[in-house]
Amino acid sequence: MGLSNMGLQILYEILNDQDDIVAERVYAPWIDMEAAMREAGIPLFTLETHSRVADLDVLGFSLQHELIYTNVLNMLDLAGIPIFARDRDASYPLVIAGGPGAVNPEPMAAFFDLFVIGEAEELIVELADIIKDWKRTGGGGKQELLRRLSAIPGIYVPSFYDVSYTDNGLVREIKPNKGARATVRRRVIKDFNKIAVPTKPIVPFVDAVHDRCSVEVMRGCTRGCRFCQAGIIYRPVRERTREQIVSGISQILNNTGYEEISLSSLSSTDYTLIEDTLKTLSDEYTEKGVSVSLPSLRVDAFSVQLVKEIAKVKKTGLTFAPEAGTQRLRDVVNKNVTEDDILSTVRTAFEAGWQRIKLYFMIGLPTETEEDLQGIADLAKKIVDIGWQSLDRLARNRLMVAVSVSAFAPKPHTPFQRVAQNTLEEFERKQKFLGENIRGRHLTFKWHDAKSAVIEGTIARGDRRLADVIYNAWRLGCKFDAWTSEFKYDMWVQAFSDMGLDPRFYAARERTFSEILPWQHIDTGVTAEFLQDEYERALSSETTEDCRFNVCSSCGVCTNLDVDNILFG
Repeated sequence: MGLSNMGLQILYEILNDQDDIVAERVYAPWIDMEAAMREAGIPLFTLETHSRVADLDVLGFSLQHELIYTNVLNMLDLAGIPIFARDRDASYPLVIAGGPGAVNPEPMAAFFDLFVIGEAEELIVELADIIKDWKRTGGGGKQELLRRLSAIPGIYVPSFYDVSYTDNGLVREIKPNKGARATVRRRVIKDFNKIAVPTKPIVPFVDAVHDRCSVEVMRGCTRGCRFCQAGIIYRPVRERTREQIVSGISQILNNTGYEEISLSSLSSTDYTLIEDTLKTLSDEYTEKGVSVSLPSLRVDAFSVQLVKEIAKVKKTGLTFAPEAGTQRLRDVVNKNVTEDDILSTVRTAFEAGWQRIKLYFMIGLPTETEEDLQGIADLAKKIVDIGWQSLDRLARNRLMVAVSVSAFAPKPHTPFQRVAQNTLEEFERKQKFLGENIRGRHLTFKWHDAKSAVIEGTIARGDRRLADVIYNAWRLGCKFDAWTSEFKYDMWVQAFSDMGLDPRFYAARERTFSEILPWQHIDTGVTAEFLQDEYERALSSETTEDCRFNVCSSCGVCTNLDVDNILFG
């Protein structure tokens, strides 16, 4: 699974292209392998050279999801590396982290020496150069190394900041020490085309998730969905040229022999030259049996027409994300699609020959009512009816509309970062309601575990005090929490109780605009004023248009990060 992480593939190639840097991979071993390693006394090792992880200069983790945080602790322990940063001197690897989880680093601050905030393609080489110089000159101790690294824009050293709390548990102050800057601003790649497409990806000996030729056609999304953290922390939109994409794909296919191409981004159909690029790829590779896929589709007929053109080699199901069942709630979250858009899109898909449609929704969104829940069931049934009308008699037997519902967890740096998350009881009541109403031939209903969503939401907006909870949960046996089969809710509840902390304080509590947030010293470039304005517009069901195609929404990112919102065409 780890091999599919495109960010790690990019950094792997950038680092190994340097003459005096060697980057190797290590992933969390599955439970049976870990048990065998511990029994045999085998420490965690790299895949390339089987080197002990504890012997490396730097150990970097990508924090993709809150429910893999206990895996970090488990890997450190398996490597023989002290788990808490305070217990590691310069003889141990520098333990660093990046990824979306780093935009609220506080729950994991006790375990890491530093965090990379933002995009690391340029920063990671700057970091390595300072470490090389520090080693060459005899160092000066770990604190001196951290001091030098903290001068790099985008580097956050938690030990250089003191956090105090009020008597009622709120953050009183986040105060830099040792000369650290007051806020750490996200690093961003200003010219995306200067970052080469990784053309030599590792081809595994075993089946891997997303084992295909993947090229990032653009980075960022300005659609403005108010629940979406990625839409904030990857702004602004930056596009690759069509020539760079086509050339990169050609080299990857020659180097790997892959038979599937994926044009990846947060919203690939928003890429300015998507039609021309797909036509070029289709003309070149269709007869060679190489398929092209778009992993993210907007709910519009344009998306379906694009997929129709590229589905000549392999035709799979279509997935769309209406997110909410009523227009009012879609406006609250700024989805900017109407029910007519949705129904027109699925009609186009059915008429083009698709028989399976998957729909993603969320429950627990701000201002949600029972009418909104009923709207999910009603919309799914309308889509079944359209499929029945659009397909011929034989195809109707294969008609399937799959409804998947996840529980909403508010995330930092979004317009909903201060809202109260639904309690477990509220989520389970809503899941039961939908289970009773989404029934019938050609309909399936699946839901994500609400218990894991509650823990996710608690950690996502946590502060430094959660480090002891995460450590205690790991000691109790929690790991691979993102896997339903391994998630142990009762142990997480116990971990909070043992530390005298209430998860509801972090998840199920509305936060005022005067409250200092635990991640307030991390600057994504998007202003607090914009996030507050978007939240207030949400409460009034007012939508905000995409600034790429309409007026600037004044989020601040282009000005603060000195980056243009780039369009080609």
